[in-house]
Amino acid sequence: MLESSTVSLFTSYQPLLFSLAYRMLGSVQDAEDIVQEVYITMNEKSVQNVQNVKAYLCKIVTNRCIDELKSARKKRETYVGPWLPEPIVNEKLESDPANKYVMKESISTAYLLLLEQLSETERAVFLLREVLQYNYEDIADAVGKTSANCRQIFLRAKNALGAHPEYHKRPSEKAVTITEQFVSAITSGDVSTLLRLLAVDAKLLSDGGGKTKAALLPILGAERIARFCMGVMSKTTQKITYTLQQVNGGPGMLIYMDGRLYGVISFNVQNEQIQDLYFIVNPEKLVHVKQVQR
Repeated sequence: MLESSTVSLFTSYQPLLFSLAYRMLGSVQDAEDIVQEVYITMNEKSVQNVQNVKAYLCKIVTNRCIDELKSARKKRETYVGPWLPEPIVNEKLESDPANKYVMKESISTAYLLLLEQLSETERAVFLLREVLQYNYEDIADAVGKTSANCRQIFLRAKNALGAHPEYHKRPSEKAVTITEQFVSAITSGDVSTLLRLLAVDAKLLSDGGGKTKAALLPILGAERIARFCMGVMSKTTQKITYTLQQVNGGPGMLIYMDGRLYGVISFNVQNEQIQDLYFIVNPEKLVHVKQVQR
């Protein structure tokens, strides 16, 4: 059994460890599994004498995530259709004021997809520095590189992501309004409003993972996306309902078919238009959302 002081220590760091693992992996389940492994490690090895517990625990998480990403790379090669990170609804860590910043900064679907461009080590270095504000000495210890090398890796990663507006953009109140108008337009069949809200070069990614029917290729352009949305509404015989929710720190919606959760959509709003739509219908990626909604 863990000593009460160790349990308290783990509890205090658990949200931080989860947020790091989730950003690294884009998977709620895998992130929770890795954090659980940390719990087991603390049970087997006392950390009372560890000088910097936070750095020690983040190092364990970082290395577990790097190993997991290397394994996941092969799985992604055979993944059916576009791959999207698992959605987090209602900001999983919002309940702890001390950790609000951890989840509010940089967890949008667009941002997590940008991180996919980085190698496992680049992603770890970037997140430890950019999000957790680690010094380069601690980062070097976590990833097994020199501090000078980590500095170069971070700058290279930051420059690569900095060219994308998603890297800097934070959800605005206007984005919420645009999302609400989009949903209203779909439910009322208002195609002209849909076209006004969507950027001309908008993109829709649909992640079914081969587990359920979904578009296997990105749907490009406002007109095609509008036709796709209207087609889904007209073809189904089931009763469609929805709720507007925060998804990955920004505007989103949960879609229900005959009262059962069918999918989660998050939006990337740029320049007061919807630039990207991320539609997750893979049932395996919705398990934890269903649990939260109970």
